[in-house]
Amino acid sequence: TAPTCDSLLFTYNVYMNKKLVIIAGLALSLAIGPSVVYANHAWSKYHWNISTAQSSINPLKIGDNLTTDNWKSGLTGASSDWNVSVLKNQVVGGTTNTNCDPTLGQVEVCNNSYGDNGWLGIAQIWVYRGKDGHIAQGVVKLNDTYFNTSEYNTQPWRNLVVCQEVGHTFGLGHQDENFS
Repeated sequence: TAPTCDSLLFTYNVYMNKKLVIIAGLALSLAIGPSVVYANHAWSKYHWNISTAQSSINPLKIGDNLTTDNWKSGLTGASSDWNVSVLKNQVVGGTTNTNCDPTLGQVEVCNNSYGDNGWLGIAQIWVYRGKDGHIAQGVVKLNDTYFNTSEYNTQPWRNLVVCQEVGHTFGLGHQDENFS
């Protein structure tokens, strides 16, 4: 079976201790980072403007714009894990959003060959103006340039990266940013 987000954090920390691999999510104008099942470490003040009760009735939508079953199973697992511990969500879609354009009120998850740029996955959020830090929409991009290589073309790596990047779009940051 595919690892859960909890086991992926352990795997992630082991790999980070062995080599410097950039897996951290980035945003165009925001500094962000990954997290796992623990919801007590926020990414700055950013969060969705929904309560747990509201998300149970109307879960946050995660758009599946993925092109391979390997990625789809990783997204399904991440969604399931995050549903248990952080924020009720529902994977929707089934079409390909080749530009990975954001959709107001949801998260879009896409994969493509984004080039040799130093990141396996990247998360981006947009927030509403004001001091509340409410997330308006989010995007996760998964970089097939690296996942088509023998080092990263494994289901555990795919699961790890999709899990952490989706976590960023929920407003979660790193538990441990120095990886020591």
